[in-house]
Amino acid sequence: MKFRRKIAAVFAIGLSLLGTAACSNGNSSSSSSSADKIPTKITKQTNIVFWHGMTGVQQQTLKQLTQEFEKKNPKIKVKLENQGAYSDLQAKINSTLQSPKDLPTITQAYPDWLYTASKNKLLVDLKPYINNQKLGWGSSQKSDIKPALLNGAKIGGVQYGIPFNKSIETLTYNADLFKKYGIKKAPTTMAELQTAAQTIYEKSHHQVVGAGFDSLSNYYVLGMKNEGVDFSKKIDFAGDTSKKVINYYADGVKKGYFRVAGSEHYLSGPFANQKVAMYIGTSAGEGFVKQGVGKKFTYDVAPRPGKYTMQQGTDIYMFNHASATQKSAAFSYIKFLVSKSSQLKWANATGYIPVNQQVINSKEYKDNQQIKLPAKLGSAMKHLYSVPVVKDAGAAYGQLNPIMQNIMSAAQKKQNVDNSIKTGKAKFDAAWKQ
Repeated sequence: MKFRRKIAAVFAIGLSLLGTAACSNGNSSSSSSSADKIPTKITKQTNIVFWHGMTGVQQQTLKQLTQEFEKKNPKIKVKLENQGAYSDLQAKINSTLQSPKDLPTITQAYPDWLYTASKNKLLVDLKPYINNQKLGWGSSQKSDIKPALLNGAKIGGVQYGIPFNKSIETLTYNADLFKKYGIKKAPTTMAELQTAAQTIYEKSHHQVVGAGFDSLSNYYVLGMKNEGVDFSKKIDFAGDTSKKVINYYADGVKKGYFRVAGSEHYLSGPFANQKVAMYIGTSAGEGFVKQGVGKKFTYDVAPRPGKYTMQQGTDIYMFNHASATQKSAAFSYIKFLVSKSSQLKWANATGYIPVNQQVINSKEYKDNQQIKLPAKLGSAMKHLYSVPVVKDAGAAYGQLNPIMQNIMSAAQKKQNVDNSIKTGKAKFDAAWKQ
């Protein structure tokens, strides 16, 4: 799965959802996971439903892991229901939230999709399950899930989610072009990125663009974070710090050494065709890069320039309508999916990063010769950031891509971008007031 679709609106759900919903299989619901007596052993046949948005090799691998889980847990049957693309999955969740009894047991989701659902008590707080000595990891044990990723699955400070298919932004670069044009190492700062991009553009006689960013939303969010500003409604989009971040990219677009993905959506294509020397994009896209590059040149992967990188990808959330037995069965399944053995298989097959720290540090993962990322992942994940899960943050994040597109379009035409920034400020501010 490549970049997250920028559909991040937070949906209002009526107060009527606060009532207790009946379980779809006739079991009575519970109002709070912490109030349940958590079953630690599944003694009767239990069915759970998992909504997901995986396709291709990701879906195949998920099916394989699920079959392995069912073989080890014969009393539990997991029904995988593919809902299509992320946008389709989000729309399905949103429409079904109005009829909670029809929700699945668990689903993949970004936390902002479920912000209102959490306020309406439709989600299960997973902390009691995590701390359970028999079913979870126990309060005194470590789950081995990278803490920054686990924290990213919280909504309002509550551990409603468990990270599953995650990725980060990394720098992918053409090592042959670097050597040709005298770039001795991968840039580690934004200043170094700019210098390297300018050098390649000039020395190639304007035939090769130096660099670009796949996600304009992530570019802006991380640009501000690297300037010490968290993503919030307090941001002055037309302020000095914001203009500094915007103009860094816009100036490069005007002068030709930076570019945006534009109608090609991702820069992996232009990169494979040696039209751009390096780009910042999702680590989960390396398989596409490898396929596109083939034997044309040598590529490599490095940590994203700057202090922070964006953690992306979905988590798994559980709905409160399920029976106590279904909740325990579902948590056992989630725990299996994030175990060392499962995450090693998942990461090697799909290109997603392991959420399990044991896998990240393991020789089996680091020795993977099929992709470049494993050897660099530890250093690339030192400082992770994600969009805060607060009211209207998803909507504001979603607005950033079209806002930045308009600004960069003006830059491509060598126009003054100030008017586009002013227009962008109005749209950005409005998104925080939906």
